[in-house]
Amino acid sequence: MTAVSEEQVRKAVDEELLRRLAAPEDKEVEQLDAWWRANNYLTIGQIYLQGNPLLREPLEPRHIKPRLLGHWGTSPGLSLIYAHLSRLIRHTGQQTIYLAGPGHGGPALVAAGYLEGTYSEIYPHVGQDEAGMLRLFRQFSSPGGIPSHVSVTTPGSIHEGGELGYVLVHAFGAVMDNPDLLAVAVVGDGEAETGPLEGSWKGVSFLNPERDGAVLPILHLNGAKIAGPTVLSRKDPAEVRGLLEGHGYEVLEVAGSDLPGMHHRFAAALAGAWAKIRTIQQLARTGEWDGTRPRWPLIVLRSPKGWTGPEQVDGVRMEGTWRSHQVPLSGVRDNPEHLAILERWLRSYRPEELFDATGAPADLVRALAPVGELRMSASPHANGGLLTRDLALPDFRDYAIDVPKPVRTRAESTRRLGELLRDVYRDNPDSFRLFCPDETNSNRLGAVFEVSDRAFAERVTADDVAISRNGRVMEVLSEHNCHGWLEGYTLTGRHGLFATYEAFAMVSASQTVQHGKWLQEATRLPWRAKVPSLNVLLTSTAWRNDHNGFSHQGPGLIQVVLTQRGDVARVYLPPDANCLLSVADHCLRSRSYINLIVIDKQPQPQWLNIDQAIEHCARGAGIWDWAGTDDGSSDPDIVLACAGDVVTMETVAAAQILKERLPGFKVRVVNVVDLMTLMRPKDHPHGMSGTLFTELFTDTVDVVFAFHGYPGAIHQLVHGRPDADRFRVRGFIEEGTTTTPFDMTVRNRASRYHLVMDAINNARRLPRGASDLMAWCERKLAEHQAYVVEHLEDLPEVRDWAMKD
Repeated sequence: MTAVSEEQVRKAVDEELLRRLAAPEDKEVEQLDAWWRANNYLTIGQIYLQGNPLLREPLEPRHIKPRLLGHWGTSPGLSLIYAHLSRLIRHTGQQTIYLAGPGHGGPALVAAGYLEGTYSEIYPHVGQDEAGMLRLFRQFSSPGGIPSHVSVTTPGSIHEGGELGYVLVHAFGAVMDNPDLLAVAVVGDGEAETGPLEGSWKGVSFLNPERDGAVLPILHLNGAKIAGPTVLSRKDPAEVRGLLEGHGYEVLEVAGSDLPGMHHRFAAALAGAWAKIRTIQQLARTGEWDGTRPRWPLIVLRSPKGWTGPEQVDGVRMEGTWRSHQVPLSGVRDNPEHLAILERWLRSYRPEELFDATGAPADLVRALAPVGELRMSASPHANGGLLTRDLALPDFRDYAIDVPKPVRTRAESTRRLGELLRDVYRDNPDSFRLFCPDETNSNRLGAVFEVSDRAFAERVTADDVAISRNGRVMEVLSEHNCHGWLEGYTLTGRHGLFATYEAFAMVSASQTVQHGKWLQEATRLPWRAKVPSLNVLLTSTAWRNDHNGFSHQGPGLIQVVLTQRGDVARVYLPPDANCLLSVADHCLRSRSYINLIVIDKQPQPQWLNIDQAIEHCARGAGIWDWAGTDDGSSDPDIVLACAGDVVTMETVAAAQILKERLPGFKVRVVNVVDLMTLMRPKDHPHGMSGTLFTELFTDTVDVVFAFHGYPGAIHQLVHGRPDADRFRVRGFIEEGTTTTPFDMTVRNRASRYHLVMDAINNARRLPRGASDLMAWCERKLAEHQAYVVEHLEDLPEVRDWAMKD
């Protein structure tokens, strides 16, 4: 579809409404300008003032904060956009959320929520009066207050502005399966230089206007970042337009600084963009859409950085340059001339017109705001837990693998999860999506394609399989997009899963961290409703990416999630399909967590039947009596522990070797599926009691622990447990290459033979035959090394290993 025509717009949108939107009357321009001035005043007040909030007296040094923090440069543009969106909403009733990519424009968005009244409703101590305004100013970027960016404490926000690059992916995720929502994403021109943002323009290639809402990107080119020019602001406008048109947008442009001219021009551009969006949606929803990708509108707004601020300071140009990025006047307390400039600047907004005698916003300012939940700062879409419905989940037991005895069955565990997700898709047609970087089939989740295609709004050919504009499986070769789309989707109240190769999860690890910080802070805010969890499935794991080589071998995201606070972070290492089903069911039902699930996709031993798996996962860890030789009558000679599918197989194989070759040696096998149970209860809600920890690991016996990830993680988790130094951990130690599956465990010294030798070396009682067994293990490792080089595959006894009765 090319850009919608004027004739199509006239048929879809009421002409009189569109005329009023595009050409505001003088009274409305007065309201727009008053609101904008009020918001600018409140923005500056937050950066500078700790007293005299309404300038009832001349400004003095004692009224100025001791530490001046914040970002002024982007704020006037953010406020202008907010004002005009409020007017649009008031005329149209459009459900809208505002995402501020230039996140350090926080004071502008805080001020907007305050002017709309939402801020005082949520935080009653910050009332709409002089005392409340003073609290608003004093709390900004101050101890015990709020951050300088658009954070979780900001009403109406779903986008953490502390890290640039993700505004568009959050916006696109927010509107998927959300047909009535308009997400306005303001992209800062500094932000536009980041890799994630540069890759996220393609979101329009995955929207379906029949079913999804719309994203209106506004590229705010104010010319500078913190210390210099931005790339797009210095490009010829025709080049910028060509770049954005190449991504599939119809570009509308507004530029200048003259008033009221800018109000008129921006109102016309915004009205045109909204009308085009409504026309696209109406054509699609009434069957008049030809099925090609729509050319969605995008606004490029060029306004000066630090607009309406001091033009010069100390003879140096300020407005329109990088110098206005943060605090244009930094020496206000000690420099009388700077203090006078600040006072003139504040008074230029004529606060006596904007606030009444009590300090409340004047009627002229209040008139612009929508009412109730149409206020962007009060939108329930920006507090998605208020809209969340529980998923209709099938009984995961119906997908279980029959496991009459351990290791009698081998299966691709994630394939059973794919069958479960297929039916979750079927039963939740507007509230669940899978996000995966072009790897759904590879990760054995392809059963979802039985009920949904991949989403794709671009051209489809006869060679494509399971791809259509009606699809709801999200595949794009970008971890940033997949992760960010899921964040936007869950923060607005829907459920999903991000599945990717384990090593490539580190591409978006910073997003995982930032989302964790958001959830952590949200738990402190009673007005923030709990949202569906961010569920991350890592497969194609380090241990089985033997064919791809070292670049694909890295379990780093486990370590990243372990750094998150215990009220948010969860890490699960199910050893088989039935445990995976139990864990997945739990995660899909949960709220406000980061759930990290790690399991490989290749055929693997199946250990537990479904009832055993449910019990095991509920406890988080347990003794596998059938795998060891520990009868429970006394402490064992050694504890072999494991967490992770491949290392579990190596541990059970090691226990079998010890059972056969050292029959008098007592071995206990402990499997851990919920990694957080290793922590103490005071350190994590899932931490097992001291009694259970002793029951599993004893207080004195040495533990040889085979772990999927980096060995240091286990030492971190068992810190504070009885005699934690007795834990000897084997895990991934950055030894990898293109090789065989078993050779990966050998290279990382986590093979069954290494575990047997560790058991002998660390046991406090050495039975007869231990030295012979040590020598045998060394011979087996040498035999393995020669065999894989000669035959290009693992030894048959390893490749075809199975437990003996």
